[in-house]
Formats: sequence, C-alpha cells, structure tokens
Amino acid sequence: MSKKGAAAAKDVLVKLIVGAGQAAPAPPVGPALGSKGVKAIDFCKEFNARTAHLNTGVPVPALVTVRPDRSFTFEVKSPPTSWLLLQALGVEKGSPDPKRQKIGTLSLKHVYEIAKIKKTDSRHKEIPMENIVKSTIGVAKSVGIDIVP
Repeated sequence: MSKKGAAAAKDVLVKLIVGAGQAAPAPPVGPALGSKGVKAIDFCKEFNARTAHLNTGVPVPALVTVRPDRSFTFEVKSPPTSWLLLQALGVEKGSPDPKRQKIGTLSLKHVYEIAKIKKTDSRHKEIPMENIVKSTIGVAKSVGIDIVP
C-alpha cells in the first residue's frame, strides 16, 4: 500500500467551537465537516441535543473524529477557561494589555469553581485539582484579571 493510501485510511480530527444549541450547517460547522465528507446536519442535530442543558450561545468546544467511512463521533468539552473567567467577572472581553491594564479581580473561590468545571473534561480527569487551579490563574493573568485569596 502506498503512503498516500495509508494516510487516507486514518481518522481525521476536526476541532470546532460552537455556541450551545446553535450548531447549524452554516459556517463554521458546514464547511469544516463537509470538506471531510460528513453531513453537517447530522452533527448539528446531535450537538444541539447534547448541549441543550447549557445556556444558548455558551461557546462549547467539540472534537469531532471523522472515520474513513465518513461516520463520526464527537466529544463535547467545557467552555474555554478564559470565557468562564470573563463570565464570572461579568465582562465581555479581556484586557488589551494585561500587564498594565487590569479588568477586574476574582477570588480564589471563583477560580476553584471554574477549575471544578474544567475537571469534568476527559483530558483533565487525571490532572490534580491544584494544577488545574494554577493553570486557571495563569489564564486569568493573561486576560488581565487579578486573583485574590
């Protein structure tokens, strides 16, 4: 079998961030999946059903695995850490210059609650909670949020 034939028989991963309950065959979902031979409407129906428990529009990362036979599976993850932090603070955007311009302050309790949400992701299951908290604090600093005890 040629190298090209071997590569064609592998699963393809597609990363998407879609608003909860708002998946539609329009961009970005349609073109991303259509180019891989997947019917976007099938993904949209299942994604919207799986995210129905979330507030509409919450950005939800999805990791779609497309098999060579064009069937697919996908994993829904928790919203991005930066989005969760900005929501806790009640602001739309992070600071354009996080080192000089802070947008607000959150308590360590807020950070811990966000870390608990992130812990539900399969990729964080084996990571100690302390490390997830440290990572969340790092993201907070990168968007201009100070963390206080």
